[in-house]
Amino acid sequence: MSDLGLVHVYTGNGKGKTTAALGMCVRAVGHGLRALVVQFMKTGGAYGEGFLDIPGLCVVPSGHSCLVFSKEITQQDRDMAAEGLATAAEAMRARGYDIVVLDEVNVAIKLGLLDARDVVEAVRSRAAGVEVVLTGRYAPPEILDIADYITEMREVRHPYQRGVLSRKGVDR
Repeated sequence: MSDLGLVHVYTGNGKGKTTAALGMCVRAVGHGLRALVVQFMKTGGAYGEGFLDIPGLCVVPSGHSCLVFSKEITQQDRDMAAEGLATAAEAMRARGYDIVVLDEVNVAIKLGLLDARDVVEAVRSRAAGVEVVLTGRYAPPEILDIADYITEMREVRHPYQRGVLSRKGVDR
């Protein structure tokens, strides 16, 4: 579809970045488009979106743990992030999907699992008409510079501040 092909960034410390990206994908497949979500630092089964069974929507986890701590990064974390980026880059070049979401890619960059320049190169190398969504806190300037849309989710209040951890079906 010729009117596709823009870059979206959903960032900030508020809730809803992945949810917004998934909502866009659901809307797209409702119009007969195909969407791919590559989830960085997420495993299948830990997050509700991994259970989605919607024709036209493919969700690919690219991590062995849903919690990656900056002081405990392993080579496996780096390898899985690189594999996820390779999957997303190939999907963007091959034009098999109309929308490609790199979920939590900004956090993967922040933690040093990926280099922002490699992500930018993958996005810039996409086929014409492929819409791209980059999610996660800490979007670096290199990512913001290539964006057509930038949405910052701002936390005003969150139950975590009262000790309520993420809840299945609501937060993950």
